[in-house]
Amino acid sequence: MATGDLVPTHFPARRAAQVALHYLNTRHGSPFRVFGLQQVHKATAEDVGTGGRKYSLDFSVTDYGSSGSVLRCSADVLFPRTEKHSPPDVQLRCEGLQQISSSPEEEAFYQKHISPDSAVSALDIPDSYGYISQDMKPFWHLARVAASFIMLRESSENTEYNMAQVANVSQQETSEKQLMLKYHVLLHDFVSQEIIHWKLLSSWSPDGGVRVLETEWQPKCPHATKPPSAN
Repeated sequence: MATGDLVPTHFPARRAAQVALHYLNTRHGSPFRVFGLQQVHKATAEDVGTGGRKYSLDFSVTDYGSSGSVLRCSADVLFPRTEKHSPPDVQLRCEGLQQISSSPEEEAFYQKHISPDSAVSALDIPDSYGYISQDMKPFWHLARVAASFIMLRESSENTEYNMAQVANVSQQETSEKQLMLKYHVLLHDFVSQEIIHWKLLSSWSPDGGVRVLETEWQPKCPHATKPPSAN
């Protein structure tokens, strides 16, 4: 693979930026805040001895939640060289990110859905026409954030993951002051064009953020025992 300056629009730079994006969403995503990659402005790559391969990036992201704001970010993404798959290591800096805090929308959403009488369940978000209702958008955003934990963990130099669809979501009863959501998500790997199914259990509150409590890969073949990254 090439070292030195990379073409920002080409796959190696975009793939590394996508990994940094997953990291950003795991740290700062919410029902009304989820980030998408807008543009890679500059990228370089270097081999770090036996430690792996490091990508240094300058890129911008868009908040596709309620604000629509654009942030300029820089990141170092290290893909380790190990016998078994290891998640990439990400060091990220974004201008203005520390100014983002919990919003009144998030608090209202939390108060509306924390009651067991308001338990939510839904199928196929978006539907076959690409439509997501306004009521379901916060749950779609939470799925994107929760799936980012999986996509970050499973990423390598040979993948580029995005979430394609929520097959189903159901709110779970809990004694904790958290929204507890069970998801079945479909992840798309741009490189292999494979759709990969995962089930996950996640929680969210305005103070606690998103946590992923359980993940379970759903194999297409009944004889498969490991997700693609473990092969």
